[in-house]
Amino acid sequence: MKKIVLIAIAFVGFATVNAQEISQNAIGLRFGDSDGFGPGINYQRALGENNRLELDLGWRDGSGYNFFKVAGLYQWVYHLDGSFNWYAGAGGGIGSVSFDNSAIDGETFLFVAGDIGIEYNFDIPLMMSVDFRPELGFGDYRDDIDFDIALSIRYQF
Repeated sequence: MKKIVLIAIAFVGFATVNAQEISQNAIGLRFGDSDGFGPGINYQRALGENNRLELDLGWRDGSGYNFFKVAGLYQWVYHLDGSFNWYAGAGGGIGSVSFDNSAIDGETFLFVAGDIGIEYNFDIPLMMSVDFRPELGFGDYRDDIDFDIALSIRYQF
């Protein structure tokens, strides 16, 4: 009986050592390429021990055009080693493109997206991640697959 209790305690101890902890909230900046419409504000909210919701607001203003995009993704987070986690998720969003003084009409479009990335949690409340997000757009202007690669820096609280 003592052996079973000791094995159970060891198993629980190893399970808690390998469990990752994700922060309840994180906010920061996501620096994506132009398919993600440039830099954006990024917010993450934990929904459980290993899943979370990520919200992004990306925009891009230039001479003669205005773009914005809002995305929401549900993510599963998996522990790699030490302070490293990897994550995968799916979601979608809405965006808008408009052009000033142009024969090209602007539009509002919908999209679905996937997400896969790796993140590092520093000893201070700072997280850095790199992710890859393929998006399938539904609209006249955004009617194909776009690939967005981004670096994110977030404050955790």
